Amino acid sequence: MIWVVAVVGFPAAALAALSAEARVGALVCLAVLAVIILVDVRGRGLEGVRVELPELVRMFKDRAAEIRVRVHRGSAKRVRIGVVVPEGIRAPFEETDVDLPSEISEFTWSWIAHRRGLYRVEWVYLEAASPWGMWQVRRKDAVAMEIRVYPNLRRTEDLKALRQGVSGMHALRQIGRGREFEKLREYMPGDSLDEIHWKATARRGKPITKVFQVERTQEVYVIIDSSRLSARAAGEETGLERAIAAALILGAAAEKRGDLFGLAAFSDSVEAFVRARNGKAHYAACRDAIYQLHPKAVSPDFDEIATFLRLRLRRRALLLFLTSLDDPVLAENFARATKLLARRHLVLAGMLRPSSARPLFSGDVESAEDVYRDLAGHLSWKRLRELERSLARQGVRLSVIDPANFSGGLIGIYDSVKQRQLL
Repeated sequence: MIWVVAVVGFPAAALAALSAEARVGALVCLAVLAVIILVDVRGRGLEGVRVELPELVRMFKDRAAEIRVRVHRGSAKRVRIGVVVPEGIRAPFEETDVDLPSEISEFTWSWIAHRRGLYRVEWVYLEAASPWGMWQVRRKDAVAMEIRVYPNLRRTEDLKALRQGVSGMHALRQIGRGREFEKLREYMPGDSLDEIHWKATARRGKPITKVFQVERTQEVYVIIDSSRLSARAAGEETGLERAIAAALILGAAAEKRGDLFGLAAFSDSVEAFVRARNGKAHYAACRDAIYQLHPKAVSPDFDEIATFLRLRLRRRALLLFLTSLDDPVLAENFARATKLLARRHLVLAGMLRPSSARPLFSGDVESAEDVYRDLAGHLSWKRLRELERSLARQGVRLSVIDPANFSGGLIGIYDSVKQRQLL
């Protein structure tokens, strides 16, 4: 009704107040104006305008990335372009005016992601003035841009751990003679009796000794727990964020040492699995396998992942579980599930140290509340020490590491295994 009154009522009232001759002139002017408006409406201000977004954009958490946008001019010389920025990504603006001086113009959009994961942009919104500037023409075009946000490995503690992992391989001193058979040779004074190959000695009629070499290519698997406890805060990040970053840092260190690196992730079921290999393409595959991993509000199924690994891993490997075992029920389940697994593989467990788990009176005490707080932390610390001893009896080593040095601590554990040839 408002539009009817505005379009019909007011002009009719105005014409009624005019004389006959003035009324004819006003009608002519209105007719001309109507024709101009109709022609401008039919004009296509966005004809031929096309926006191209990249099909795939790789970003890193908390690091700026530039998205290159290409615009085909068509009939417009200036266009406003807008997109809906996915939640978890921040942009200084969601729409911008772009001048189109040539047939194809380009500009960059700077976005910063604050959360890992997979994001998609499916629509782009366009606006341009009509040919005579009387209207704004708008259109929504379908696009397909996929954004993959990976963990940020350029933090100070991660870079320090990675440098430690790269430089430490040159100073790594091997202990022992090695486990992998290399060749046979004649007995030399000082050779141990258990190194003598008795069948070859009998055939040749003289003592023959076995020569071993240090294993150079071993399989290292990091198994990440993404269940409910992985959502707990560990400093400025969650435990899962630190576990994912530490796993990728350890993978880079293992590749520098010539080992094969693999990944697995689980919660109440197996979430991801990448068989151990090496190379840049394999490292990218490992990163793609876990960049969408987020905590799930479920309890971990250690029996499921242990059975999965026993069926798929035939060769002896280093299995490093990144999980939380300060819950007594989960600790019991982990010990039971890894008992058979430890007979074939070398099983280690690394967990973030809970902020309250520490020996009694290791901090400042100013009141009775501090005593009770420290007592609760001492009991938690004592349970973890008992769990370490219990797991050690079945061949599983548990390491409780401070969150600030999680990546470096895991590399230290890996170096110790390499040095002592435990694998």
